[in-house]
Amino acid sequence: MANSGLQILGFFLAVIGWIGLIVGTILPQWKMSAYVGDNIITAIAMYQGLWMSCAFQSTGQIQCKVYDSILQLDSALQATRALMIVSIILSVIGMGVSTMGMKCTNCGGDDKVRKARIAMVGGIVFLIGGLAALIACAWFANRIIKDFYNPFTPVNTKYEFGSAIFIAWAGSFLVILGGAMLACSCPRRTGGARKYPKTKSGPPSTTKEYV
Repeated sequence: MANSGLQILGFFLAVIGWIGLIVGTILPQWKMSAYVGDNIITAIAMYQGLWMSCAFQSTGQIQCKVYDSILQLDSALQATRALMIVSIILSVIGMGVSTMGMKCTNCGGDDKVRKARIAMVGGIVFLIGGLAALIACAWFANRIIKDFYNPFTPVNTKYEFGSAIFIAWAGSFLVILGGAMLACSCPRRTGGARKYPKTKSGPPSTTKEYV
């Protein structure tokens, strides 16, 4: 059977990763303006996220603008949005399923084998959610790298990685790690002991047979 401590550790790692996914999805610092070239303007820093773009001034003022239309966004940003939302929803489902299957809870009945299988299913759901977030981050990062090294991209519109994408990356890895620990709850089949027919033991025979 799975160790209860391993299940608790995996669950808390997945929950921390889920929080990281939410924070990374909300923050607008998915990519930040890259200071390259001869004309470097350090008074204003531009950030773009999944939901809004912001301008940070050196005076401390912040101006953010939410994207007006979803249809005007590029396909990479729309796909990243969708995958991050799917990852967060799957993580919530994984938390609910794993809670019923963990040894330290009373949910899911008293059958230990059944609870272990439920915890394993919750871990698999966590794994799928973490992989969805990992694909979203990798897709968005690939787009940033391609635009940065594209010679036709203007210097003042080049961006590099922001802090939010690293938070989302860390959250996805934690969710995958926690899901893998919970997936180890798969019950092992133990072969039962072989049963042999019992020999009848009786009092020794006192009669002798002669041929």
